Amino acid sequence: MVVGVLALQGSFNEHIAVLKRLGVKGVEVRKPEQLLNVSSLIIPGGESTTMAKLAELHNLFPALREFVQMGKPVWGTCAGLIFLANKATGQKTGGQKLIGGLDCTVHRNFFGSQIQSFETELPIPQVVAEDGGPPSFRAVFIRAPAILDVGPDVEVLSDIPLSAIETLNSNPAIQNEEESTESGKKVIVAVKQGNLLATAFHPELTADTRWHSYFLKMVPEIEGGTSDIVSTSTSNQSFGTRSIIDFPIYQ
Repeated sequence: MVVGVLALQGSFNEHIAVLKRLGVKGVEVRKPEQLLNVSSLIIPGGESTTMAKLAELHNLFPALREFVQMGKPVWGTCAGLIFLANKATGQKTGGQKLIGGLDCTVHRNFFGSQIQSFETELPIPQVVAEDGGPPSFRAVFIRAPAILDVGPDVEVLSDIPLSAIETLNSNPAIQNEEESTESGKKVIVAVKQGNLLATAFHPELTADTRWHSYFLKMVPEIEGGTSDIVSTSTSNQSFGTRSIIDFPIYQ
């Protein structure tokens, strides 16, 4: 198994480092022809508008869309989630190109600016069922998007009650969403649809490798085979995170 990581900008090195820890080869992808040599693809967090401009410069969009349409596993984190969405709101003037394929609407900067970045515990029952470990995941949100709605074929893997983050974040998008909906409204931050996985947060910035393991198991799942992924037992694993001030500027 060789996993490609789109390496135009953003946290591609961090993803490759996690893959290495799991015993899987990760390679940087910058040109369309490089997609021919990988079994799956991770689109990392970064500045989504910049990534889109670079992808267009390198004529990557046709190859990326074909990769998705072929049914090969693709995981988008933060900016990568925006890339995979069929529709995005809150974009900069002029918008940006999207790869599409994921039946959802994403708000580009739902959780606010860089200084409104935060960490929180997310329940992840489906991931725990695959890889065990604690019932929650310490998720890092950096200028993060959120999923506002999903189609009938999209499986929601994790969401956050807006009331749980309103004290951490004063972004008007959150306040408007809460005011316009019923009490107890949740915003979706992780989904799966067929060969596509998407998270609004950055699993590559923690010591918890369960999201990467979950994605790697999608390769034989899509191909109809059995998993040969190295066991990632988490019973004695330490799930550390870095301080927000250590994070580079992403999406």
